[in-house]
Formats: sequence, C-alpha cells, structure tokens
Amino acid sequence: MPQTKPIPEGFHAVTPYLAVHHVRRTIDFLKAAFDAQEIEIHAMPDGRIMNAIIRIRDSMLFMGEKPLSEEPWPGMLYMYVEDADSVFKRAVDAGGKVVMPPTDQFYGERSGAVEDPSNNQWWISTRTENMSNEELIERAKKLKR
Repeated sequence: MPQTKPIPEGFHAVTPYLAVHHVRRTIDFLKAAFDAQEIEIHAMPDGRIMNAIIRIRDSMLFMGEKPLSEEPWPGMLYMYVEDADSVFKRAVDAGGKVVMPPTDQFYGERSGAVEDPSNNQWWISTRTENMSNEELIERAKKLKR
C-alpha cells in the first residue's frame, strides 16, 4: 500500500467547504457554469450527499448536504478567470442569479457575481491592470461615496 500523503493530491493549503441544501443541484450548476469535475461523491442511503469533492480548474471544493431543518452555510467565493464577461455569461446561462454584472473596478479588475442554487455567491474576476498599494489608495480616495 502506498504511503499516506498528509495533504491529498490536488489540494492547496485552504479548501472551502459549503454546507448547503440541494448539493446535487449546486454540483450540476458548477459543472455547467465552470466546467467543474466531480472527484468523489459520498451519498447517504436516502440519496443526500454527505460529502462531495469537486474540482474547478486547479482548486478543490468540498460540499455537504445540510438537513432541510437546519440553516445552510452558504459562502462567497472569488474566482480568477481569463475572461470575466464570458464566464459570467456562461454562469447566468447555467441558471446563476445575477448579483452584479461584470464591471471595471477601481482596483484594476473586471468582476461580477452570480448566485448558485444554494445561495453561494461566485465572484468572477479578471485582473486588468497591476498597480502599487499607493495607486490603489489614491483611487479609493477618489471614489464617490
């Protein structure tokens, strides 16, 4: 038997875990919107998903089904992509609810957000320019509030 690795293959230092209702619907959305892959699914005898391991590009995500009698723990996830507009459109076409359409941000990114079937927010962003901390602070000061 091979030696056990303390950090499983493909995982990074931090892995999000979403405890939500309707895990299967959320997985189907992630597959359609972001080409997610199912790595492992552990289902209870009644079909509820106890634990799912999903990969989106080079990142892993855990999900588990909360009983309908318990509040879910939805999250907010930030995703860097090559083209925020096209990925955002794909996510909306997959059934994502628009939180904010892609917009050029003062901090040098174009980002927008969708909500998945389990009320998680997926922020989709493309870096459009690099700037120093000083430039970022100056731009923030100029914002109309």
